[in-house]
This record gives sequence, C-alpha cells and structure tokens, in this order.
Amino acid sequence: MTTIKKYTKKDGATAYMFNVYLGTDPLTGKPKRTTRRGFTSLKEAKLALARLELNIETNGFKMSKKMLFREVYELWLENYRHTVKLSTVNTTVTYFKTAILPKFANLPTDKITIAYCQKIVNEWSKHYVNYRSYRNYVKMVLDYATTLQVITDNPMQKIIMPKPVQKIVDTDPVENFYNMQQLEEFLSTIEKNEKMKVYVLFRLLAFTGARKGEVLALTWDDINFIEKTIRFNKTLAKTEESTRYVQTPKTAQSKRTISVDDKTLDVLEKWKKTQAKLLLTYGINTTFNNNQPVLASTDKRAMNDYHSTVYPNHQLKALIKKYGFPPITIHGFRHTHASLLFEAGASLKDVQDRIGHTDIKTTMNVYTHVTQKMKDNTAEKFAKYVNF
Repeated sequence: MTTIKKYTKKDGATAYMFNVYLGTDPLTGKPKRTTRRGFTSLKEAKLALARLELNIETNGFKMSKKMLFREVYELWLENYRHTVKLSTVNTTVTYFKTAILPKFANLPTDKITIAYCQKIVNEWSKHYVNYRSYRNYVKMVLDYATTLQVITDNPMQKIIMPKPVQKIVDTDPVENFYNMQQLEEFLSTIEKNEKMKVYVLFRLLAFTGARKGEVLALTWDDINFIEKTIRFNKTLAKTEESTRYVQTPKTAQSKRTISVDDKTLDVLEKWKKTQAKLLLTYGINTTFNNNQPVLASTDKRAMNDYHSTVYPNHQLKALIKKYGFPPITIHGFRHTHASLLFEAGASLKDVQDRIGHTDIKTTMNVYTHVTQKMKDNTAEKFAKYVNF
C-alpha cells in the first residue's frame, strides 16, 4: 500500500508526496517506481494517487524513458541474432551501418513520423537497389519498439512504397558469364601462368557451378575420387568481425552431391599431393586429416585455415587486370556453368539440382539468357527438325 507523506518545503510551507510502484520495466526486468510531490493538501495528494493507480491498472506499465532509435535497434538485434544465420546477421548489420542508422540512429523513437519515413524511403529508392529491404528492417525495429511500449504505432507501416527508378541504359548490358571459348582461354592461361591453387579455385567454380562460399568450405572428405563426386554440405561465411565461419548451406536444396568430370578430379588429385608437400614445409602434416580444407590459406595470420570470402574476388580482379579477360564477377562463373549446361542439352530440372536452387522458377528467372549461342541456333534447330 502506498503511503502519502507530509514534508516541509524550503520556504517552510507544508506539502505532501508519495512514491508508487509502476510495475516491471520490460527492458531491464527491474521494478519501476515514480515519486510525485508538491501537493498542497492531503486531499489533493490522495486524488492524484488514485488517478495514477487507476491508470496503471487500466493501461499497465508505460515506458517513461525516451529511447533513441539506435537503442531500440541494439535491443532488437540481440534477439534477431537467435533467429537467423550468422551470415544474415552480418548482412543486416551492414545494411544498418551503411543506410539506415545514418538516417535514424539519433532520433527519439517516439518522434519518428510517417512523413519522415516516407521521405527517407523515397530517397533510398533513388539510390539503392535494396531499398525495400531497408524499409523492412526499419519496420521490424519499430515493431519491436511497439512491443516494448516505447511507441504505440509504427509509422513505417503506413508509408506508400515508391517504385524503383528505371535507369535508361544506352548500351547493351555486359553479360556476367563466359562462353565456352572465353572460359577455355581463362582457365588455360591461369593453369600455365598462375599458382596451382588459383587454377584449382577457378576450375571448381566453373565446373561445379557452386557458390564461392561452398567452394571455399570444401574439405578433402567432400571429394570422392572413386565415385567421382563432390559433396556440398557447408558454406563459408563472414562474421561481423570479418572472421571466417563455416555454417550450413543457404537452403536445404543447397546440400547436394554432384558428379565431376575426370579432368577436374585429376587436377584435384594432383593438388592434394602438392598441398600436402607445401604445408609440410610449414610443419603441418595433413596425411590423416580428412577435414583438411581443399583451398587452405598459407598466410601467416591464418595458416592452414579457410581463406577469407573475399579471396576469390581479389584473385579474379587481379587476373582480369593482368591478362585483359572480359570482366565478370565471381558469381559469373556460376552463371557460366549453368549456361554451358543448357548449351550441352541439360534439362531445366538437371540444372536446378546441380546448382542447388530451391525453386525451379529461380533457375528459370536467373538463366533466361541461356547464352547467345543457343538463341542464335533456335531457328536452325527448328528448320532441321521439320526438314522442309
């Protein structure tokens, strides 16, 4: 029971005060109390106490602390970490650092308006391809703010999503894959002139169609030289601190075992022996280590550890500059593999299974180009089939 106390003010006048329990703070789990003072009569103090207690009973605990968006975000992030993979957390944190926090971090959460949210999303739509993701992340944080009773309504839910700005391109876009002749030139050049590990890396990317993280995470027990297969059951990711982290693949369908051609297996077998000799010079014996990374680093800071996820990107950039290869991205080797599979007559389902797509529609949408060679040969194939 709350007791009303009488006290004497500095000017000698009599006044009344009380200290009342508000409930448990949902952020800290600690009891929260408030003090009201300055009432000139006992009756006035009793009336104010009764009103406050009724309000608490009706509406529950209300956050008295004003929280900045950044503070709510940090609380939300701690819970979000437990719901997604570490690589997703890393991507999310990057989104917040680059685009979201510069606009929202130091704003009082209860002062963020629909108009402000609309203005920022409109700006994002003109500069960022991922602006819808940015909007969704802000919405998630503000939803959490409503759960914490920091705000009563989420302004980001009420904005009108702008359409992406259509950029007018005067020239044809550069296709992000190599045709058969370009790939052959690329691989033969680096096989002759670069370190064997670099050749193995790009041979695996081009002849398996795997993602770079899947290739970097390969260990020798994933290579079956007898059955001529490679198993992909893990991927390399990067933490917020940029450290290496092995996790389960992107989707359930990404766990797959695919067949491999004899030349690639020969290259891998030679590399396994070469790698063992190389690491032995550093005092590392890999003879009985089946979990040995296929593409282990020999850098002193990460000796015999997995390479960083940016390693393939740096290698490709240097090779393109050095030899004047047509510019593509690391992911372009995945496109190259799928394109050449289609060219060789593989079905859509075959490509989906080998690439590891969850939905065949994804395969269809990503590889609609099917390569220029197949487009050019369509009419000729029809004419030969009907034969008149």
